[in-house]
Amino acid sequence: MTIRLVLAGCGNMGYAMLSGWLKSGKLAPSAVFVVEPNGDLRQRAATLGCGTAAEAGGIPADAVPELVVIAVKPQVIRDVAAAYKRFGDGRTTFVSIAAGTPVATFEQVLGNRAPIARCMPNTPAAIGKGMMVVFSNPLVSGDTKRFVADLLSASGEVTTIDDESLMDAVTAVSGSGPAYIFHFIEALTVAAEKAGLPTATAKLLAMQTVYGAASLAAESQEDPGVLRQQVTSPNGTTAAALAVLMGEDRLTNLLTQAVEAARLRSIELGK
Repeated sequence: MTIRLVLAGCGNMGYAMLSGWLKSGKLAPSAVFVVEPNGDLRQRAATLGCGTAAEAGGIPADAVPELVVIAVKPQVIRDVAAAYKRFGDGRTTFVSIAAGTPVATFEQVLGNRAPIARCMPNTPAAIGKGMMVVFSNPLVSGDTKRFVADLLSASGEVTTIDDESLMDAVTAVSGSGPAYIFHFIEALTVAAEKAGLPTATAKLLAMQTVYGAASLAAESQEDPGVLRQQVTSPNGTTAAALAVLMGEDRLTNLLTQAVEAARLRSIELGK
């Protein structure tokens, strides 16, 4: 079968995405070629039935993939992208999941004929529960945009933006966001322990409560604010707790400051 996709980098995120594509049937193993310098990671990809090589030069000479997905660390992105310059004639679309690396960087390396899409995923993509946001340069066709979105959907929800500058806000909300939730679970666990609960019970209550509430919010037709009100009886226990969290917009202000700090740092890193 013709190689439809080349995956450059098969670390944790790359492998998670690859597994999703294959398990969902969106791509056949024979249609994917993986380039990964690490021998163990390369072998892991080979066990899925994909062709592999340690470097881009190992890709079959007659291959013209529809997509080259670049899943490497931002600090090596220029060198890695340069190795795929032979595909920059306009027939292949490049998809980057490197945080903080603008489309212009790839255009400088690959040339002005290369269709390029930039994706910001987050770590829950590893279990098919991720959030992927995509920005594309004008050279990416409508059909290719749909193909990319379909592939990414194997890892979770997908949406697009038309203004690349908003990618810093995306990074601050959904890219970094899982860490905020993990810390909330940590904090709720500590609070539960201080309220007298055994550690194991505190962890279970905090974890399952966050998981259950998030699942309900995702599946419900109601706005999260309405769901909050449904849990809150007048002058009840929930109302007493929310008076602390919502008084003077404490939690909203804190999260706004956190997201802004992350957004500004994303801008700095992009420079």
